[in-house]
Amino acid sequence: MKNITVEQLAALAAPQLIDVREPDEFAAAHAVGAVNVPLGTVASASLPDETATTYVICQSGARSLRAVEALTARGIDAVNVEGGTSAWLLAGLPSEGGR
Repeated sequence: MKNITVEQLAALAAPQLIDVREPDEFAAAHAVGAVNVPLGTVASASLPDETATTYVICQSGARSLRAVEALTARGIDAVNVEGGTSAWLLAGLPSEGGR
């Protein structure tokens, strides 16, 4: 399984980032540019670009690991974001939402 740190992700130009937390968690705070695709829908969800590498984030990394497995099984190049949104916010990276 491929992993990336939040700092490495932040350095990428316009990555395709999905946040697999529930909508209320996503609304509270999320990385700028992330699209909410709750974990329960990942197996069948349409992604903006299924040929692009998809970076997957959750709160701490557990749900995103499961999502990466599901996406990889669909033939999508998926990468887990280590530490999740907690690490993103702790690093002071750009975010949106209420916190």
